[in-house]
Amino acid sequence: MPERENATLVFLARNSDLKGVLTSMKDLERQFNHKYLYPWVFLNDEEFTNEFKGRVMLETDAQVYFGLIPKEHWVQPAWIDERKAEESRERLMKQKVIYGGSTSYRNMCRFNSGYFFQHPLLQPFKYYWRVEPDVKYFCELSYDPFQYMIRNNHSYGFTIALYEIPETITTLWDSVKEFISKYPQYIANDNAMEFLSSDGGETYNLCHFWSNFEIADLDFWRSEAYQAFFQFLDAKGGFYYERWGDAPVHSIAAALFLPKHKLHFFQDVGYQHASYQHCPSSDESTGNTCSCHRWNSIDTKKKQSCLPQYKAMLSDKDARPISPVNGLLTWFTSGQE
Repeated sequence: MPERENATLVFLARNSDLKGVLTSMKDLERQFNHKYLYPWVFLNDEEFTNEFKGRVMLETDAQVYFGLIPKEHWVQPAWIDERKAEESRERLMKQKVIYGGSTSYRNMCRFNSGYFFQHPLLQPFKYYWRVEPDVKYFCELSYDPFQYMIRNNHSYGFTIALYEIPETITTLWDSVKEFISKYPQYIANDNAMEFLSSDGGETYNLCHFWSNFEIADLDFWRSEAYQAFFQFLDAKGGFYYERWGDAPVHSIAAALFLPKHKLHFFQDVGYQHASYQHCPSSDESTGNTCSCHRWNSIDTKKKQSCLPQYKAMLSDKDARPISPVNGLLTWFTSGQE
């Protein structure tokens, strides 16, 4: 068996998700983990049933850990104004926003934003691969993504980038700008603001990395910068007064607090969640065998994919980073300071 890195596969799931959990596990074990046997960590806000544990353990020869999420990391905080939160849920339901009326979904987004990496089962690990129910992995990986991340000094990896639903984050960017103004020391010199904004940070273009697939460094979420960021956002109440998702929260943090070379697009990982998928082109597959069709990849749909913004950011060699000056975001270009 190849040598493993200090990493794990993380799965947030409910007992009722068992069928979808097994589907995802079978794919990832077949395409990758049967060669490496990275351990699985399952987290739930309720105790896992014996049936769930037994069925899951039959799908892998790797170690499997089952953890209970502390209530204080999951339930809506007591300081949230429930009347205001209820009004938000009703408003988004009328707008027919997905999960608009769900408190449990908001609990999950807040947990994934600020608490999953604090769970005791994850403390021994440095890197993680996030897995969700009913996802598909189309390509047999000929290498270890964790090893690739470490050798290339990457901290955050994704495979799909798309636009957020604007109704769910109406005040998020204002909060982000306020944070930048208050804590400019956390902004990386060579940040990826260009991925997030086309006007130097004045407005948010809604682009984010779809966090249901992410391979990342747990120490980034544990860092002083990210901890300050999450606590600042959490105090705003936007996880409940709107429907802030962990995807834009993770993405904005990674784009601002990390230099852009620490971000990585796993172009050779074929992946599908819900109706969106990334399927590598022949040039992107790096020799991996894939069972998907490129024509159905979100990357080919310009109105949905934010991959063009990501690639443009990497190719703009003349651009200089966003710098916070006197509480404002100022865009510097080559020769103009």
